Amino acid sequence: MSTSPLSNGVWGVVATPFNGSTYDLDEGSLARLVEHYEQVGVTGLTVLGVFGEAAALSSEERRAVLETVADTVELPLVVGATTLATAPVIEEVRLAQEVLGDRMAGAMVQVNSGNAEVLSRHLKAVHEATGAGVVVQDYPLVSGVRISGQALAAAAKSLPFVIGVKAEAPPTSTAVPALTQALDVPVFGGLGGIGLLDELAGGSAGAMTGFSYPEGLIACVDAWRTGNYEAAREAFLPYLPLVNFEQQAGIALAIRKECLRQRGLIMESSVRPPALPMPEVLLDQLRRHLNAVETATTLQGVR
Repeated sequence: MSTSPLSNGVWGVVATPFNGSTYDLDEGSLARLVEHYEQVGVTGLTVLGVFGEAAALSSEERRAVLETVADTVELPLVVGATTLATAPVIEEVRLAQEVLGDRMAGAMVQVNSGNAEVLSRHLKAVHEATGAGVVVQDYPLVSGVRISGQALAAAAKSLPFVIGVKAEAPPTSTAVPALTQALDVPVFGGLGGIGLLDELAGGSAGAMTGFSYPEGLIACVDAWRTGNYEAAREAFLPYLPLVNFEQQAGIALAIRKECLRQRGLIMESSVRPPALPMPEVLLDQLRRHLNAVETATTLQGVR
């Protein structure tokens, strides 16, 4: 498999839609969602990530998600691994390879230790067993593992099959520039895009996240490439209140799925327990944010 660095830009992190209270996989909504990502011009997709609730899916469901996405779009695909232990990660990567073959651009593997040598051995074992290029995800809020930027850079720098880093350990405004200076592979921000402007200023390659309006991420990154900070800020301003609204601790996933439902991209916004559902008290405010984005982008001629 290819171990070429990931392309710069916006990699959309794909939600996994479910049907109502049964929580059955909604393959029709999934196809519609990834078609939208392709139409708005993302660089690629990240499937079965944290936003995709992969940890709540069976092996059969993960296979179905991958098959649906691969059959629907031609975009390169990064596939997330949900666990921290080496053997289960290898199993997940092999499953993705069986389904995707050469369509798989890489496997996203979470940091599993704060020790650079332990992390390096883990990543090396995954690669040696699968041949996959590895995107290293530093997301302590989910993994529970904290690693210093120096240790992360040391582990990644020694491994030629690392094709990117996803930096989601706050403050990303300092983490991203430190990693970009130490590494020769692209470093992407995440966290719903909340730090995107500062991450771009620090040298990030773009965004890899599940914000419900990928159009906004693309507009910001494109403006940064072709213009400057002022152009990128202006492009991102209409979306920033919604970015902030989506990033509410404990309910961010449910809010984003409801935004996608309100946009007509998925049929229902169910999240699988133990994830918390969208509080009804926030629905009116969510609609205000969505209406504001629609109004602003229509006036700018974005849509």
